Amino acid sequence: MNNQSGFDLFETSTPTNEDVHVIFTPTLDVVKYQYQIIKEGQASEPIPVNTNRPVTITMTDTGNYQIRIVTYTHTASQEILSGVYEIDKEAPKLDVGEPIIQMIQGSTLKPLEGIKAHDEQDGDLLKQVVTNYEDLDFTTLGIKDLVYTVSDSAGNTVTKTVHVQVLENNQNILLATQIGIFIILLGILWSLLYYRRSVRLEKRISKYALEPLHDNSLSVLDNMERRYDSINHVIGNILNKSVFCQRFAKRYEKYLGIINKKYKRSMDILANKVIMGFIFLGIAIFSKTIQYQVLYIYEWIFPFLIGFIVPDLIYRYKYRAYRSRLENDLLQAIIVMNNAFKSGRSITQAIDLVTHELDGPISEEFKKMHLEISFGLSIDVVFKRFAERIQLEEITYLTASLSILNKTGGNIIKVFSSIEKSLFNKKKLKLELLSLTGSSKIIVIALFLVPILFIVFVSILNPMYFVPLYTTPIGIVLMIIMIVMYLVYIYFVRKIMKVRM
Repeated sequence: MNNQSGFDLFETSTPTNEDVHVIFTPTLDVVKYQYQIIKEGQASEPIPVNTNRPVTITMTDTGNYQIRIVTYTHTASQEILSGVYEIDKEAPKLDVGEPIIQMIQGSTLKPLEGIKAHDEQDGDLLKQVVTNYEDLDFTTLGIKDLVYTVSDSAGNTVTKTVHVQVLENNQNILLATQIGIFIILLGILWSLLYYRRSVRLEKRISKYALEPLHDNSLSVLDNMERRYDSINHVIGNILNKSVFCQRFAKRYEKYLGIINKKYKRSMDILANKVIMGFIFLGIAIFSKTIQYQVLYIYEWIFPFLIGFIVPDLIYRYKYRAYRSRLENDLLQAIIVMNNAFKSGRSITQAIDLVTHELDGPISEEFKKMHLEISFGLSIDVVFKRFAERIQLEEITYLTASLSILNKTGGNIIKVFSSIEKSLFNKKKLKLELLSLTGSSKIIVIALFLVPILFIVFVSILNPMYFVPLYTTPIGIVLMIIMIVMYLVYIYFVRKIMKVRM
């Protein structure tokens, strides 16, 4: 017979990571009772039990618990308070730093340096951290898995692994090689600067010197350039056999005669991009070789793609500079031609006058027009070919005006004066637009560069920071998502900021 109400488990002596089940058994004289679960000092709603039967009270979540029970007999009531039940189901937090670290063969590693272990219930658990450091052999090359394990007083355990890459001790050789490469690069840079200075000096004094009758000798740089052009031509012939390459090379036809006078076909430009890709790949292979490391798959692909894309940036810059110079000089050409018409000269004479008065791309284009006229082409055809080459709206207006004048007649001076005024107003409006949108363009460029500069600076401060992005599957997925989002961001910002006249 029970003489006193009680719990089958009064309290827990140590924290547990399992559910706690407590059975409360009332005495025979208890008519009814109610119980409350007190968690972290906060009491729950009372739960009444209107019988004399035992009840099982279950506690599942992490925390400190107590049970308060009030029993009722026919004559009195009594309050019973249990001890403390401590439940801890949360695993400790273990911070091991970088997932991949490198060490030189033969050096020592402090396994607990920089390690942090903390538990909400037990506090600092650094002394409870266990590693397999003593079982690893760091005298041999390769990747070693350093395993960290920590457990709290409730039995919750967390394990993390750090990959330790043991590298060969080639610091002295690597340092000497790097110094040698630096000296070679300085020598090449000095040679280029000296050669450039010599060329400028030669151009300056050439008008005072007598040139030899026959001088077929080539300098070292000219010989290298000649060999490069021959290799570029051979690769272009190989690529020309592919239909895909032929279609891909058509997009570079607009660069012919602009970025390099030696390129006679768009396939030569594509071949130059391929060569640049292999040059960048060779630099990557060389940089890894002097570090006694091998290239991974992505380290083969990325340098080649960078070398393949970099020429596009140069071509686009040169083409834009060419177009900008052409647009700026077109107004001067119209003014020269209009003045020539006012003085009574013909269209052919006005075109020839532009070739002598102006220089740069506009002069080259008008020389082509003058040469086509001398070959017998009509004015309409010449200006139509000029408009197809340049593809400027102003040239289209000029071509249409000249065609109408040749067919119907009219005052060419008034027509050119109207075109001159229209071009002047458009150029003025364009300059005003540039001044108004200049600050926003600077902001957009800054927004483009901030992510790149952030990656560069963080990589300099901590070279291992971005390693998980390309060494783990989820990191590769996240990196692809970030690159796609960045490209989409650039596309939409350019579309929004682009202003057409």
